[in-house]
Amino acid sequence: MAKQSGRIRVLDEREPREGARYVLYLMQQSNRVGLNPALEYAVAEANRLGLPVVACFGLLDGANGFPEANARHYAFLLQGLADAAQGLRERGIAFVMRRASPAAVAVALAREAALLVLDRGYLSIQKRWYAEIAEGAETRLVQVEGDVVVPVETASTKHEFAARTLRPKLGRLMDDYIAALDPEPVRHRADALDLRSEIEIGDPDRVLAGMSLDRTVPPVRRFKGGETEARRRLAEYLAGPFKAYGTDRNRPEAGAASHMSPYLHFGQISPVEIALRVRAARVGGPEDKASYLEELVVRRELAMNHVHYTHDYDTYAGAVPDWARKALAEHAEDPRPYLYTEEELAEGRTHDPYWNAAQAEMRVTGYMHNHLRMYWGKKILEWSPTPEEGFARNLRINNRYFLDGRDPNSFTNVAWVYGLHDRPWARRPVFGTVRYQSENSLRKIDAKAYLKAVEKLCAAEA
Repeated sequence: MAKQSGRIRVLDEREPREGARYVLYLMQQSNRVGLNPALEYAVAEANRLGLPVVACFGLLDGANGFPEANARHYAFLLQGLADAAQGLRERGIAFVMRRASPAAVAVALAREAALLVLDRGYLSIQKRWYAEIAEGAETRLVQVEGDVVVPVETASTKHEFAARTLRPKLGRLMDDYIAALDPEPVRHRADALDLRSEIEIGDPDRVLAGMSLDRTVPPVRRFKGGETEARRRLAEYLAGPFKAYGTDRNRPEAGAASHMSPYLHFGQISPVEIALRVRAARVGGPEDKASYLEELVVRRELAMNHVHYTHDYDTYAGAVPDWARKALAEHAEDPRPYLYTEEELAEGRTHDPYWNAAQAEMRVTGYMHNHLRMYWGKKILEWSPTPEEGFARNLRINNRYFLDGRDPNSFTNVAWVYGLHDRPWARRPVFGTVRYQSENSLRKIDAKAYLKAVEKLCAAEA
């Protein structure tokens, strides 16, 4: 951990509380046991102080739930928490899960903690939780970054213009942070602690059934949540399909994607672990590995940079650059070749069979290939009455159906459709100088093969 001290921020510098019963870790973003710097920091401090470790999680549903989360998202989350709870028990770490906000759970349990360890998240709601904890928890408070390769502020102290401006900064730092983190044995088990967990996570389906939430978007069979499943999928991927990543990554029908994005979103696998395994993979050449790390580190952490340094990243006015809003405003009255309602878009009832297939894959299975996400988003802009309404539709549909929706990548990808991290292009109707994407872009893929693949995937969910 000392080698990566840049991951550690002390938010309250008071000394650890004397007479405490445990060291507390709020496991709210890094929902895993393996290669979890915040958890390992808590274990090291507990061993030093002669105390056990307690990990906690606050689960909200109903009107107070995580914004836009539905049964699909919660099912995947709960599966992952059940897996994490088992891993914690095996290490002798207690896991307490309660029906309250993460901040409320952490503040309550911190009353008997020597110190409180937080992981990191960059969305506004996560920052609000941390602020509430800092105000209410009267104990030593330490935050440890574990869900990016290079801590965001370490990589850059400002909002980056594009991938090309962030890439060299990450390139100078990432090798120092792509390093294994050996777990330290837990010297004082938490078995004797009498702490009440309001939610028994061993049966995630039962927990889900008892929650008040939107069930119109059901869980999917295509993806099962959890660290164990993430590692199984990654090992299977790196043993075969990865060998064609450099050449086939932009062909959704080719099966060259790793499908790690839902697991990264829920913190069920570390990006550092993925990077280590990609570098050590026996299949795939330098181009495959470099291309994958570009997506995993540069593109993903550009998104983290965007939401961290942009206050209103989920709004058209806040996320779309001035030049792009001006260009789109100049063409806001241009005739649209097609106009669809949001319901028609969500149900995939347009004139374009390939767009409809991409929407069906997302709506039914919770996933869409990145190459098609760009085409999908550009068409929503083109088929909406105004760019502002298009942006709102993009974000609502994205966050509703994607397993990895409501993520920094999602907010950034939607804003990219409208000009973020891009430059002016040749002027066109509707788009102005914002990048346009036509049906001709589908010529780069085997579109008919993709239609058949989606039909098969959707049938498996029925």
